[in-house]
Amino acid sequence: MSAADEILDIVDENDRVTGQSPRGEAYARGLRHRCVFIQARDAEGRLFVHRRTPDKLVFPSMYDMFVGGVVGAGESYDDAALREAEEELGVTGLPRPEYLFKFLYDDGAGRTWWSAVYQVRCELPVSPQTEEVAWHDFLSEDEVERRLREWEWVPDGLAAYERLKAYRAGLSGA
Repeated sequence: MSAADEILDIVDENDRVTGQSPRGEAYARGLRHRCVFIQARDAEGRLFVHRRTPDKLVFPSMYDMFVGGVVGAGESYDDAALREAEEELGVTGLPRPEYLFKFLYDDGAGRTWWSAVYQVRCELPVSPQTEEVAWHDFLSEDEVERRLREWEWVPDGLAAYERLKAYRAGLSGA
């Protein structure tokens, strides 16, 4: 089965399931669905950053500071987060990612999805899927901030990253 044929739950503005659709059709028709974003850090606290392959259905060849993807029909956010993190990092036995928050991503141009944001520590050697990841490295937070101005990043990942920084600032009382 191709990625475009994967069946997704279609959801409303309150994240309630209203139907199902193949992924390719959901993208083509701008149907709201569910996604997970997992910020993976190594033992030193550096962020896993990668460039997507050129054949991805959305945002090909762009950089991302999250691993993740769509939530399959009937799948929970938590299960999707673990599955996607292990798949994209190319590991097994990863700790269950920690749920942080959820937001509705909407670019105003037909791309909209409920986005659950997680974090996980990956102390295992990574071997990312070559069909998903064209390049990868673990970068310091400062390096990621510098690269934000230089590289073309996936817009939904940038939205999640900005919300995650605000979320963490709120926790620290800053």
